[in-house]
Amino acid sequence: MGDYSKALEFYEKSHQIREKVLSPNHPSLATSYSSIGVVYDNMGDYSKALEFYEKSHQIYKNALPQNHPDLATSYNNIGAVYDNMGDYSKALEFYEKALEIREKGLPPNHPNLAHSYNNIGGAYSNMGDYSKALEFYEKALQIREKALPPNHPDLAHSYNNIGGVYDNMGDYSKALEFYEKALQIREKGLPSNHPDFATSYNNIGGAYSNMGDYSKALSFLEKTLSILQKSLPSTHPLIKVTKDNIDHVKKKM
Repeated sequence: MGDYSKALEFYEKSHQIREKVLSPNHPSLATSYSSIGVVYDNMGDYSKALEFYEKSHQIYKNALPQNHPDLATSYNNIGAVYDNMGDYSKALEFYEKALEIREKGLPPNHPNLAHSYNNIGGAYSNMGDYSKALEFYEKALQIREKALPPNHPDLAHSYNNIGGVYDNMGDYSKALEFYEKALQIREKGLPSNHPDFATSYNNIGGAYSNMGDYSKALSFLEKTLSILQKSLPSTHPLIKVTKDNIDHVKKKM
């Protein structure tokens, strides 16, 4: 629901109990560390997220066989933090470790494989290799279209990501087409102030801005800011970026 401070409160309560009753290398403790890491990641506190993901990863490495799916998730989470911190080659390294485990252990249409392809696509996109990004994003989408119901949030993520690549390649009408597919899914399944709406509105606003339709762009960017201010701490980097984008569009009008 995007209420990260409340999520953290309950994950920490859970973790306190587990610390008292379980051995220090118990996999359930790793699950706790990982869940707390996810919240910090979503809140934009990447160094804190990395700290908890690495605690979790150490337990999994000691307690699980080397091809266990939880280890793949762990590599994936660490990769995501490096991605968010802008260290894309490091992110790719961890995403590929996760993919290696998943390709050995999962059927070819498993949603977790799509997750890996999606993340690798994201790293390539961030590195500016758009054809490679599109290749992996489309692999992810093919699996998700077969394996998931038509309004699943992961499908929205796929459409959104493919839209992002077209946006970066300068094909703004194609980008808008995919961004709107993502938004339609989110409108059916999420509460109106969910952070994923901010992502959709921001992307659609950016596409309109790139196409020179500044009044439409401003409308979507203001919706973005409104949601971010309700769901994220005031220091979150996305709030500043969105304010800068709004200023940029206003100057163009």
